[in-house]
Amino acid sequence: MTKITLRFQLVSPLDDKLMANLSRAGSVYGLSRVQVTPKLDGLIVDYDASRLTLNEVEHELAKAGIVAQRIPPGQ
Repeated sequence: MTKITLRFQLVSPLDDKLMANLSRAGSVYGLSRVQVTPKLDGLIVDYDASRLTLNEVEHELAKAGIVAQRIPPGQ
């Protein structure tokens, strides 16, 4: 297992619909954590790189209705 942590900036404000979408995304095989940041403006996503690629993680978030932009490491 190769655990990778990514950060995303939410494009839309957090609401009930987005929270429901987040719970669905957390059940995707290979995603171990999808958590809202303390400021409620982003996500922290942990995934198993031996199961999913970065593109697949972004696709699964989009498929769950989560519109977010990845924050490059170090920012």
